[in-house]
Amino acid sequence: MNNTKKMVMAAMFSALTAVGAFIKIPLPYVPIVLQGLFVLLAGICLGSKWGAISQLAYVVIGLAGLPIFTSGGGIGYVLNPTFGYLLGFIAAAYFVGLIMEKSSKKDFRTALLACLAGTFIIYIIGVPYLAIVMKMVLGKSNVVEYAIWSGFLVTLPGDIIKAGLAALISQKLPSSLFN
Repeated sequence: MNNTKKMVMAAMFSALTAVGAFIKIPLPYVPIVLQGLFVLLAGICLGSKWGAISQLAYVVIGLAGLPIFTSGGGIGYVLNPTFGYLLGFIAAAYFVGLIMEKSSKKDFRTALLACLAGTFIIYIIGVPYLAIVMKMVLGKSNVVEYAIWSGFLVTLPGDIIKAGLAALISQKLPSSLFN
């Protein structure tokens, strides 16, 4: 894939991630959104570098003020409890892409394992960030239990389904779309 095509694809995945922010089931603090599906597909299709760039562009555009995050946008969003998940998107797209690049097989199983790993990377960054912001910014108590419950356990089933869908979709896409 040439650089121009990679840039266009990265922009497309940034836009899809933005759209995914508005396809949601609202819950307190951490809504269930479709963004994760596009983050995982960005890693699979674009590879580590361009997958991460697509998500970095999404985050930068939102921080610049475009209301493309689930609750708006702007630099103040770094104090939003869910901002850690957005940082996790960048890392997840990178690692999903890296796993796919290093694998000799590009089959469903490999894609599913890469997507599940990417999903857990989002949680590894997002859940502690959620707890920290809830405690330090919002002044809440029992934040660790709540962050694990609402930021991980409640959303995990849906995220596993999204990982499976991303792996399945990746098998149906033409190989010309891949890194």
